[in-house]
Amino acid sequence: MAELFESLKIWFLGLGENYGVNPIIFGSIYVGAIPFFTLSVGWIVKNYRKNKSIVLPAISTGFFFVSAYLYLIIAGKNVPFWVYLFIIVLVVGGGISAYKKIQGKIEAVDTKEE
Repeated sequence: MAELFESLKIWFLGLGENYGVNPIIFGSIYVGAIPFFTLSVGWIVKNYRKNKSIVLPAISTGFFFVSAYLYLIIAGKNVPFWVYLFIIVLVVGGGISAYKKIQGKIEAVDTKEE
């Protein structure tokens, strides 16, 4: 089992060398953006409650949602085309999910106010 783990580790870290992306940095951005994404969603709801513009919080939410993929697109070299397609699918799917989550929170605010 230890050999399998070591082989996977070598393969995973080797991907970074092949494509010019440090997997540790990618993972750190991915995980590190989660609290900021969550705070941005809260910011949208807060601004909506106060009838303020949600444009800036929405931009912030979108940025934190795609930040790790931006790193891959900017730093990556010779990344296969299918990876970009996969990123598009992830972003669209995640965007739909985030939209539904925000809509649910906004509807909860509207229901509370009535």
